[in-house]
Amino acid sequence: MRHDDPDIRPLTEDDDYPRWVRALGAGFLRSSEVGEEEFEVRRGGIDPDRTLGAFDGDRCVATFRTLPQRLTVPGGASVASCAVTNVTVTATHRRRGLLTRMMTRALAEGKERGEVCSTLDSAEYPIYGRFGYGPAAWTTEWEVDVHRAGLDRRRPAPEDEGARIDLADGAEVRAEGAALHERVRALPDRQGMVDRGERWWRLYTGELDWPGSGWTRPFHVLHRDASGQVQGLATYTADEHWEHNAPHANLRVRDLIAATPEAERDLWHHLLSVDWVATVHTGGRAPDDLLPQLLPDARAARIRTHTDFLWLRPLDVPALLEARSYPVSASLVLDLRDPMGLAGGRFLLDASPEGASCSPTTRSADLAMGVDALGSLYLGDESASRLRALGRLAEERPGAAALADVLLRTARRPWCPDEF
Repeated sequence: MRHDDPDIRPLTEDDDYPRWVRALGAGFLRSSEVGEEEFEVRRGGIDPDRTLGAFDGDRCVATFRTLPQRLTVPGGASVASCAVTNVTVTATHRRRGLLTRMMTRALAEGKERGEVCSTLDSAEYPIYGRFGYGPAAWTTEWEVDVHRAGLDRRRPAPEDEGARIDLADGAEVRAEGAALHERVRALPDRQGMVDRGERWWRLYTGELDWPGSGWTRPFHVLHRDASGQVQGLATYTADEHWEHNAPHANLRVRDLIAATPEAERDLWHHLLSVDWVATVHTGGRAPDDLLPQLLPDARAARIRTHTDFLWLRPLDVPALLEARSYPVSASLVLDLRDPMGLAGGRFLLDASPEGASCSPTTRSADLAMGVDALGSLYLGDESASRLRALGRLAEERPGAAALADVLLRTARRPWCPDEF
């Protein structure tokens, strides 16, 4: 280490916190001036043991933080993930290895804590592959032309006899929405979803806020079935816009989760039937979301964004592969390369619909790949055959890539609705 290299360490002193938050603002090209209320709210979400800063003298020049996270995997189980967030390096200190040093330390600590993978939302595509991450879930946003959609806006939703949709306030959403989300996250085809703690819901509903945050009070609606159980939640904002003396408002969906297809259909119908609304912006949805095909004219939903979103990096391969479900019985030997020395090796996966076992082996490999490729395959979105064609995976036994596709791919695509 050069004598002038910044010191990377957890936040240990009172002065560390404001310096770290100011560096975070500067790194994200926001104001480095932080008001007292914002600072107090942000500090409440910072675990100093999981928060690293690079300090050059009395100035913080890089930030890095991890969160304990539960990630839903195929089949509905969840695993402990080391979620990476708040990664910045100040422009004056780039190209000095600060991110590598922080990432190396954080992933080693995550593995030691028993977290079986690491997850993140990548702002820039080229950065994280070299640390063993692969894009594991994508997101798609549609813009719906309400007048073209073909729905009868005069028909009140929902269609199900006895079901209803009601406006809700923040307190009700914090109680009912949080319980709903946990039910939805545990469904067998919701791989990619992550848990939301109490603090998440307080920030989401504005109970925790600060001046200048940009948070706007939204509308919330809850869908209840005939028994009164909450089966869906939608949160949205709307702007008032007029053209030629006629309303052309934009409705922007912040969140829509549903435990049943019926609740999902009814919530979309409600959002597409709000008076004055001409365009509905869906926010990030699963790439195979039901919405377009719910419309009489599916072309009324135009894709505005389709991009990678959740990235995954294995830390404990046996525990990770044993946690998810598999549709058939089969065995694969995976030879994994790890540039950071955390999860590499040769592993035998014995999988079946009843469960799976995975352990180190000396058997000949069926497939060879980097841990980043396994990260892309794990949630069921990517194809081993496709990665083979891209040169990211080597087939050591004929037919092994096709077998991996049968074992690992899922009927519905993974989706993560949350930034973190």
